[in-house]
Amino acid sequence: QASQEELKAAYRRLCMLYHPDKHRDPELKTQAERLFNLVHQAYEVLSDPQTRAIYDIYGRRGLEMEGWEVVERKRTPAEIREEFERLQREREERRLQQRTNPKGTISVGIDATDLFDRYDEEYEDVPGSSFPQIEINKMHISQSIEAPLTATDTAILSGNLSTQNGNGGGSINLALRRVTSAKGWGELEFGAGDLQGPLFGLKMFRNLTPRCFITTNCALQFSSRGIRPGLTTVLARNLDKNTMGYLQWRWGIQSAMNTSIVRDTKTSHFTVALQLGIPHSFMMVSYQHKFQDEDQTRVKGSLKAGFFGTIVEYGAERKISRHSILGATVSVGVPQGVSLKIKLNRASQTYFFPVHLTDQLLPSAVFYATVGPLVIYFAMHRLIIKPYLRAQKERELEKQREDTASDILQKKQEAEAAVRLMQESVRRIIEAEEARMGLIVVNAWYGKFVNDNSRKNEKVKVIDVTVPLQCLVKDSKLILTEASKVGLPGFYDPCVGEEKSLKVLYQFRGVLHQVMSADNEALRIPKQSHRIDADG
Repeated sequence: QASQEELKAAYRRLCMLYHPDKHRDPELKTQAERLFNLVHQAYEVLSDPQTRAIYDIYGRRGLEMEGWEVVERKRTPAEIREEFERLQREREERRLQQRTNPKGTISVGIDATDLFDRYDEEYEDVPGSSFPQIEINKMHISQSIEAPLTATDTAILSGNLSTQNGNGGGSINLALRRVTSAKGWGELEFGAGDLQGPLFGLKMFRNLTPRCFITTNCALQFSSRGIRPGLTTVLARNLDKNTMGYLQWRWGIQSAMNTSIVRDTKTSHFTVALQLGIPHSFMMVSYQHKFQDEDQTRVKGSLKAGFFGTIVEYGAERKISRHSILGATVSVGVPQGVSLKIKLNRASQTYFFPVHLTDQLLPSAVFYATVGPLVIYFAMHRLIIKPYLRAQKERELEKQREDTASDILQKKQEAEAAVRLMQESVRRIIEAEEARMGLIVVNAWYGKFVNDNSRKNEKVKVIDVTVPLQCLVKDSKLILTEASKVGLPGFYDPCVGEEKSLKVLYQFRGVLHQVMSADNEALRIPKQSHRIDADG
């Protein structure tokens, strides 16, 4: 928000500080020339309305964007933003052919009923009968990839394989999707499999109003028994900012009508649904609570009752790494029995492991299905996941330090040179402030501070920035904007990739004051709240 007059004043001040003619020492003169040139380059960017608008909106990467040299000079930031977004779209179109969106699911069904429903007296004479038999009784694998053909056309190739109790099959599908307008798209689907004949389908999506949309899916399944048509239509509407209402009608092999209301907020997710159909009719209520922590922990529960029986489910999920989410759900139903469902989402891949424990409602099965995953998770989190993530973070920081080592070394040399060049100016500023009992920076440190006892083994990484801050004092005031202090004259990054703070001990009107602020936090001193009590 600085005005042109403020920019010119700051430019003149730094020019006077770094002007090579003010320094006789050859080494200081060379350092002053380099810093003087950097100040001049910065002023060239900020004094031009177009380049300043680019830098204010997009930073250095905006200035390095290809294509600005052939763009007509604009006058407003809004026009600059439009031009930048146009150039980004052109670059994305050039990369279009190289992009895919792979998605996959692997499901492994496990039969562990022998753990709880075992008839020991019938197997006493069978070799190996002393150990429960745990078997994999079904598997399902599906995968899909997208291949953008143009900006509006996309080809989607998908396939799946399934097996259960020794019998299985698979299918392959090809879909062509076209975005017809900003309000809708259409998709043609062709498929074939060894268990079912050819499939032809048509999907359409359309926004009817800004708050309402409709999707329709028509399909024709060819088989030895003839042609089996199917039709599914979904009408959805925004009931309010966080609530959606759905009406679904499905006609075909399993005809049904379904209505549901879904409310999704920052802290919760609630669903209520009712279905009337053949062969299944049911009512379902589910609730999910979202904890506002860095691991994105969620706990959920649901109740589903219908012609098939009643099922109660409860579980939780948590983020275990940057791209992975682990969840577990316990399902207790009549007549379904007790099951444990474990799911791992890794980027766009899903791994699902339903474990069937018993066909009866046994308290022991419910207890172990609930407690077992918790004990295993916390043990793995403490012994494996947490050390792995800590080591991964250290590797990333080390790599970042190596990649920026030469740049940080250069910034350090520039900062040290700037501090040497500031000495004379700082001496004059201190004399003027002492004469008026004004603002004098006694000590200032910038970097990583360790105040938490749980992190006492971590190393403090700070640099002395007393001189640079005193140099910024004007009329007994020091004002720092809401931005990283790394870019201030005489500063550099002492701990790349880690949280940094600024700690200042200063004297104002003969009284000591102290303040500590985060790296990106604005700072204005002096303030009465910074005063150090004489009793303390």
